[in-house]
Amino acid sequence: MRRGWNSLFRSLAIRQRRRLRESEAAFILLAAISGLAAGLLTYAQQRLAHGLQEIFYGVAANRVSALGEIHHPWRLLALPIGGIMLMLFARLVRGRARPPIDVVEANALHGGRIPASDNLIIATQTIISNGMGASVGLEAAYAQMGGGVASLLGQWLKLRRNDLRTLVGAGAGAAVGAAFGAPLTGAFYAFEIVIGHYSPSSIAPVVAAALAGAFVTRTLGVEPWLIATTAERVVTIGDYMLFALLGLICAFLGIFIMRMVTFAEIRVQGWAWLGRWKPVIGGLLLIPLALGSPQTLSAGHGALHLDLILQPALTLLLMVLGLKIAASVISLSFGFRGGLFFASLFLGSLAGQIFAGVLNAAMIGVQVDPNDAALVGMAALSVSIVGGPMTLALLMLETTHDFALMGVVLTASLLSSAVTREMFGYSFSTWRLHLRGSNIRSPRDVGWVMNLTARRLMRRDWVSVPDHCTVAAFRAKVPLGSASKAVMIDAAGRYRGIIATAAVHAPELDGDAPIAPLARLPDTVLDPEADVRTILPLFDRASADELAVVDAAGMVLGVLTEKHVRRRYFEEIEASQRALFGE
Repeated sequence: MRRGWNSLFRSLAIRQRRRLRESEAAFILLAAISGLAAGLLTYAQQRLAHGLQEIFYGVAANRVSALGEIHHPWRLLALPIGGIMLMLFARLVRGRARPPIDVVEANALHGGRIPASDNLIIATQTIISNGMGASVGLEAAYAQMGGGVASLLGQWLKLRRNDLRTLVGAGAGAAVGAAFGAPLTGAFYAFEIVIGHYSPSSIAPVVAAALAGAFVTRTLGVEPWLIATTAERVVTIGDYMLFALLGLICAFLGIFIMRMVTFAEIRVQGWAWLGRWKPVIGGLLLIPLALGSPQTLSAGHGALHLDLILQPALTLLLMVLGLKIAASVISLSFGFRGGLFFASLFLGSLAGQIFAGVLNAAMIGVQVDPNDAALVGMAALSVSIVGGPMTLALLMLETTHDFALMGVVLTASLLSSAVTREMFGYSFSTWRLHLRGSNIRSPRDVGWVMNLTARRLMRRDWVSVPDHCTVAAFRAKVPLGSASKAVMIDAAGRYRGIIATAAVHAPELDGDAPIAPLARLPDTVLDPEADVRTILPLFDRASADELAVVDAAGMVLGVLTEKHVRRRYFEEIEASQRALFGE
């Protein structure tokens, strides 16, 4: 009986997988289901993190950074307690051999495949960090769980690589859209930050998922994230030029923040005596910053709205900006988990208000509205750190409903993005992957390139000859037409070079002569884990059409021809282009 039920479920699963491959409507429905799941998970994570803030700080959701002052300083012990919780959690998962895979890395390197445990680890660490007051946002956890549940669903259905990547992006975008109540923002987050491109085949499923995610949180009573702004305005050429300058300033500020986080992380990692106690020490270091200004706590949702309403003095804005940058650097470098998405929005709003304050105080005949500058700064700085100029421009549009401001926001965002790419080359997420040894610069799929390794591409039916072999013995073993080349090895089986068959069969050679002097490329070999980007330049430098694949002990594993490598490389490029344009 059980065997019959298993057979039935297996046949139904196979039939559904076939439908998902053949039917665009079925895939859109699957993306919408992923979006619903992402919305529910986003809501659950919000409740958990805000519940921790209410327990330890005694304030309602998103209000901890809006506190005027810390009336009970003992509440700030939540920061080192959070560090202790992270330390204990790290001990719980200490047996892992690799760091967790996030959604950007998954889509760029692993074809969208994310293990379930990685999602839970990242979400747990981020909820603890944000809920206990560290200067990090929850958006990384939202995107991770949204993309993660989509990945698990797609892996269970055995989706094709490109379909799985699209579904992961749709789930991550749905989570971000649900968090802000802004489905278009979520959709473009998926396109620009997780998938890495727009294609006709991906638009409908991604938008469906984003709408589904926003529908869930609105149905559960979560109010959309809105910012009041000027109802009527006239945007002049001068405004575009001024806010373009603000975009340029935000690009340099974003690069500075990312560099500072890196510098601090490297220094902290060098302090071996800290051991597992880094988050606890970091929590203690955050206490004086929070006493200086509670706006350094958490991601800064409440503080952002508070500053836009009160419009504090320029000196206070400068102080908060410095303290918030320091708090974010300490939080991330000392082991708290989270992203800089909302923290960069808050920092950008501060930078924009400072920009407006300086210009207005300079008495040069230029007046800039502080709220407008804050909104432009939010988008421009977030683009520098997070990436995705259209994502942030649409976030400003959906949260302000101000179409007139859209042009200057997009101008500043595009300039900030271009300057950051030119001078730095990474977003914050890809920069951290780069520091771990990856050369990812965007979420575009480069995993297939890394999968084209010498071990995977090599031919194993190679011909070997000993290095003491004579010309006559070689001719007997490798007659003309049987193999174009042979690999020469020593008595222990180690690589000694490649012998061209035609060269040994040259009629002028004496049959008793050794073949060793005819060997080529004795020092040029391929590492079995080298990918195609390493392999092809080596063929060019060696002017070779065939190379041996040799392990660390010098033993020959196989041979690889340049013709085969180039053919496979161009086949994969064509396949990725077809997937990109939905062909």
